[in-house]
Amino acid sequence: LLDQTKTPRFTTEQTQQFTRELYGIAATAEPLESYIDQNFLLRTEAGTCFVFKIANASEQQDLLDLQNQAMMHLHKNAPEITCPEILPSRNGNFTEAVTDAQGNTFQTRVLSYLPGKFLSEITPHSPDLLADFGKFLGKMDRAFTNFVHPAMQRYFDWDFHNALHMRKYTQHIKDSSLRRLAEYFYLQFESEVLPGFQQLPAQVIHNDANDYNVLSDGKRITGIIDFGDVIFTQRIAELSIACTYMMMGKTDPIAAAAAVVRAYHAVHPLQTAETDAIYFLVGARLAMSLSKSAAFKHQNPTNDYIAISEKMVMALIERLIEINPEYARRIFRNACHMPTPKTGRDSRSLLQSRREHIGKNLSISYRQPLRIVRGAMQYLFDNSGKTYLDCVNNVCHVGHCHPKVVRALHNQAARLNTNTRYLHENIVEYAERLTATLPDHLSVCFFVNSGSEANDLALRLARNFTGQKDCIVIDAAYHGNLSSIIELSPYKFNGPGGAGCPETTQVVAMPDLYRGAYRRDDPEAALKYAAHVKNAIDAIHARGRRVAAFFAESLLGCGGQIVLPAGYLQAAFQHVRNAGGLCISDEVQVGFGRVGSHWWGFETQNAVPDIVTMGKPIGNGHPVAAVVTTSEIADAFANGMEYFNTFGGNPVSCAVGMAVLDVIEQEALRENAMEVGRHLLAQLRELQKKHALIGDVRGMGLFIGVELVSDRETLTPAANEASEIVNHMKKRGILLSTDGPLHNVIKIKPPLVINKINANRIVNELDDILDEF
Repeated sequence: LLDQTKTPRFTTEQTQQFTRELYGIAATAEPLESYIDQNFLLRTEAGTCFVFKIANASEQQDLLDLQNQAMMHLHKNAPEITCPEILPSRNGNFTEAVTDAQGNTFQTRVLSYLPGKFLSEITPHSPDLLADFGKFLGKMDRAFTNFVHPAMQRYFDWDFHNALHMRKYTQHIKDSSLRRLAEYFYLQFESEVLPGFQQLPAQVIHNDANDYNVLSDGKRITGIIDFGDVIFTQRIAELSIACTYMMMGKTDPIAAAAAVVRAYHAVHPLQTAETDAIYFLVGARLAMSLSKSAAFKHQNPTNDYIAISEKMVMALIERLIEINPEYARRIFRNACHMPTPKTGRDSRSLLQSRREHIGKNLSISYRQPLRIVRGAMQYLFDNSGKTYLDCVNNVCHVGHCHPKVVRALHNQAARLNTNTRYLHENIVEYAERLTATLPDHLSVCFFVNSGSEANDLALRLARNFTGQKDCIVIDAAYHGNLSSIIELSPYKFNGPGGAGCPETTQVVAMPDLYRGAYRRDDPEAALKYAAHVKNAIDAIHARGRRVAAFFAESLLGCGGQIVLPAGYLQAAFQHVRNAGGLCISDEVQVGFGRVGSHWWGFETQNAVPDIVTMGKPIGNGHPVAAVVTTSEIADAFANGMEYFNTFGGNPVSCAVGMAVLDVIEQEALRENAMEVGRHLLAQLRELQKKHALIGDVRGMGLFIGVELVSDRETLTPAANEASEIVNHMKKRGILLSTDGPLHNVIKIKPPLVINKINANRIVNELDDILDEF
């Protein structure tokens, strides 16, 4: 950023005096919008107009000469490219110095005035106009290929080479969702473009062909102004910047950009690697614009000039995140008649190889398997160029490829990753931060690699502490894939291939208020369901044994997105504690703010567990999990046998875990889960009134279930319909799945960055599909 304190502040009277004395022009001066310099429109009595420019005092003389020489070069070598003419002063100079009252010196210039409308004032931008813009830019850049100047290889913020230097300004972007998107596109630019950027063709370019610098008569481009950003850099920057502004406000932004790209390529042919970079360069330019605007507003809260196109930038970056980069790459290549990009092995051979070398009981979703190649926040991208709204992946809790999480992983992995036998701050700091979100007595952490491991360790802790083996679980529960935990998972041991209920496991009825024994109209439902836990304890006692633990998800996932009746866990926990057992809350599915109102699902029940297990969302896709318990239970476990987990609690995993906590807090994702979840639930309940197939809508925050029935009286499950709807939604670009013991519940568990626009789309598409049933 140029020195804001060196911005010129001359009056119109002073300006008129300067132009008369230095340039021999007698004219009235009218201020024009400007950033960190001053511009005036000069108008003589004869009606002739000029532009008088006063540069920031920190602007270098050689850079002003670069601008002047660039315009002169175009006048000489490409007269069809209309740009301002530099007028000499009375002394024959192209710049003249003026001084303010404080002794600061400023360089001035007079340029010819170009009539016409800004491209920003022309609506709509017809395909012919977009094509003429591309042709205009191609001719200009072609003319610049042999232009050289001593100052052309300068440091400049708006050079893509320095894009990452502007990343620090994202801290000033107040809207957390916009800040997240800016950081995401910086990350993508860093990984996708920057490594090979230097190898792309380079030359001098205008570098700022935005719609406020380009003139048009509505049919063709008539001129270009403001050469203040001229620089020697990769030429694809020119086209990408122009495309950025031509994409704004368009229904199909990629098609608009492709029209510009096609015409540019016809005049000044591009390389394949250049077209492949356009999408990510557009994203980087938007991120730079938001960052620079935020930094400028932070320093100059009363100056609105730089924010002139900010709303359009915001709208486009929110649209761009939805667009599959593979789709953009194909469209831009097709526009230039380049070969379609290859995506590795074809899906058929990939599927065949998977069948041969991967265990057959590792399932694939959907009838026609998806080949997902990228992710961005709440979106997934397949290899064909299609975008999917991910409404079911509760692992990437704060969004696919969230830049803060990725950066934390990268930075720590580049520094150190080892086991926990050495002192390291990360594991201690993470444990402190994690336990701070929990009730005070839950103060000791064990770090593992998965939710299954976490539940296995919780089982060991409980059995060690109580000296007992028998456990109580809720019907249809799934607590993990380890042998010990399969024995606590009715969803598995009572399902296909299961061995049935082990002797040491007692199964209690699901507290299902929709189709269970006690329903919503029963005010005692919670206590009655909790009494089943007491009955299970009695059954254990009848065998001459005692209870070790009660395992309970605080909201039931595989059970069909069941929200427990208020007070159930509190009452059930009391029965277990009265019998000397421990209460274990499985938060693997719903922890870390998914319920919106609280950090943890058990808090919604006003219940306090003895052990909490965590997984899935804890690392946003990184394999990390945790068990948190009391010091008393942890101390009892330290019985002489060392507990060691090679990867649990390693510095990288802990860095990732802390980044996830940071994002949840800094981006108010709990609040977003509550607000968007309430909105989505309300919309789905309206849908329920319209479509008899929807028997029940339930949920909390962004943990939602839609149960389908063919008869609302008999509650006959509509499993086939649920499967059909999920596959139809997939065709429409929305990913859902089914769950529940009867396979008739559509579950919705998206990343917490989902928004109300996404929610409305889910409901609208679901409504449309349900009309067919």
